[in-house]
Amino acid sequence: MRRAAALALVLASTAALGGCFGRTYTHGYVVTQETLDQVPMGSSRDQVLLTLGTPSAIGRSGGETFYYISQTREKMFEFMQPEVVDQRVLAVYFDDENRVREIGNYGLKDGRVFDFISRKTRTGGADYGFLTQVLRGAGNLTPAQGQLPQ
Repeated sequence: MRRAAALALVLASTAALGGCFGRTYTHGYVVTQETLDQVPMGSSRDQVLLTLGTPSAIGRSGGETFYYISQTREKMFEFMQPEVVDQRVLAVYFDDENRVREIGNYGLKDGRVFDFISRKTRTGGADYGFLTQVLRGAGNLTPAQGQLPQ
């Protein structure tokens, strides 16, 4: 009898604690390679919208750019705050005729924008500024000073 009660207590404790461990949250649009293959260079803006859907953000400097942003967070224990483990930005660059001229797949590596396709860090002025703000979360202005936080 005691053995059955002890076993029931162990099973109940295991079930109760099991809900406290490891959760993964994914936010945003996660682009698969299969979906990305449906958007070749030269595709129209409308074809991109039909295939990938509405972008998370649109940039307009140096030609229109669609940004599809996703973030993966993990929570080791239920009482802890989630920690960002991956962040991806798919950038679709259009030319003057609204045709795809370039696709960039960026991520967060050591707090910097990193291009997973060519393994080179992109240094374009307007894109780098936007992507840096998105990936670092430093896009908020300080109300008192009207400047970006240092």
